[in-house]
Amino acid sequence: MVADDDDNIRGIIHHYLKKQKYNVIEAENGKDALDLALEKQFDMVILDILMPEMDGYDVCREIRKVSNVPIIMLTASGDELDRVLGLELGADDYIIKPFSPRELVARIKAILRRVEPLSNESVKEQSYTYDYGEFKIDVDRREVIYKGEKVTLRPKEFDLLVHLAKAPGNVYTRETLLEHVWGYDFLGDIRIVDAHIKKIRNKLKTTGCDVLRTVWGVGYKFEV
Repeated sequence: MVADDDDNIRGIIHHYLKKQKYNVIEAENGKDALDLALEKQFDMVILDILMPEMDGYDVCREIRKVSNVPIIMLTASGDELDRVLGLELGADDYIIKPFSPRELVARIKAILRRVEPLSNESVKEQSYTYDYGEFKIDVDRREVIYKGEKVTLRPKEFDLLVHLAKAPGNVYTRETLLEHVWGYDFLGDIRIVDAHIKKIRNKLKTTGCDVLRTVWGVGYKFEV
């Protein structure tokens, strides 16, 4: 779904996505976008922030109450706080207007590659990619397990946790995490890492798990 009150922008995105064989549904305001998101099952939602009737922030917040569908937010603002707010509300990525349609398509594909639906078949006995006793990560299934309880993370949150968990005790700077986890230039947006770390911690905390450490003035590390 592409939600934007600008007909031209919706049309351009629709054109490029159709060329990549995606089925596209459009919404011209926030209320319609939310209604569609609650009614249908989408693989991806693209939300403009400034829309009539309901802005993208509110739509993202309401969608997150009922769905983990990947969300990319479109913003005309270069303000870092605006972008971080969208990520804190549950968006997986953002892109600043004016943008390259090809870059948007590349980001969509990157996120969709990370979101592989799990089989509904009975779960077979499995070996975990990272097994630290009570804390386990299965990269293929994209599952985080603590004391037998599954912790649901967004795609970028999962990737960030996995990168930290590869080498327990190693300290990673924010710049290094941006380079390896996001994979493209986020110059000036260091707080994005902080926002994602905060979300991971909050989700792990619901199970009593605490494996992420802040190394003040440097960055973060994973420690069981």
